[in-house]
Amino acid sequence: MSFPLSQLPDRNAKPRNNGLTMVMDKGLSIQDLKNFLSIASPHVDMVKLGFGTAVVTPNLREKLEVYRSYEMPIYFGGTLFEAFLIRNQFDDYINVCRDFGVSYMEVSDGSITIPHSEKCGYIEKLTKYGVVLSEVGSKDATHIMPPYRWIEYMKAELEAGSSYVIAEAREAGNVGIYRGTGEVREGLVQEILTQIPGERIIWEAPQKAQQLYFLQLLGCNANLGNIAPNEVIALEAMRIGLRGDTFMLYLEKTN
Repeated sequence: MSFPLSQLPDRNAKPRNNGLTMVMDKGLSIQDLKNFLSIASPHVDMVKLGFGTAVVTPNLREKLEVYRSYEMPIYFGGTLFEAFLIRNQFDDYINVCRDFGVSYMEVSDGSITIPHSEKCGYIEKLTKYGVVLSEVGSKDATHIMPPYRWIEYMKAELEAGSSYVIAEAREAGNVGIYRGTGEVREGLVQEILTQIPGERIIWEAPQKAQQLYFLQLLGCNANLGNIAPNEVIALEAMRIGLRGDTFMLYLEKTN
């Protein structure tokens, strides 16, 4: 070991089911992607090609091959799923995923309204083709769901076959589980955790203060999503107490 530091937390190793870091790729070039993965791949568990960027990404197949060379799971953003769905092209969405060799799929209803039983039906159907992640929460800041509804939806989607439920925040971290200021809706989060296992939730947390909140609440193996590629190393350092925000977190627990 190059740095024999004691009193570091027990960080789960890859491949892991808990302690996930999900990165949002909003348009990395192939060269940028190679540079990113060369340094950050040990700390990344899955990558989302944000919203509908896959459609307008040049050389998409080549880009996906770079991810595969690192055995990195990738999936298209939930907005793309919704774009197919609102056009009555669900089967086309399946065919596109199969054509590009994408076996992780996100089911969301952040931009369109889908009856929840119907959403669960899509989740169940997609489990035949790969790993399903489902997102709960709206991208509309005026649409505030009460905690019991978040819990009801998350339970139903996990039962329908989702491997993880994603708590909506958008890439800015200002809706869903957050207020418009980016502040965590702490009561909501803590009520969700009374009913839904934390290891089955990926908390979208693009802002450092949001990441810190979940690390303090759930420990170094919190599942965090919508992380910017250039923030992965910094987040991993924060996870294990090697950034000022968490420097004393584990020392206080072990001294």
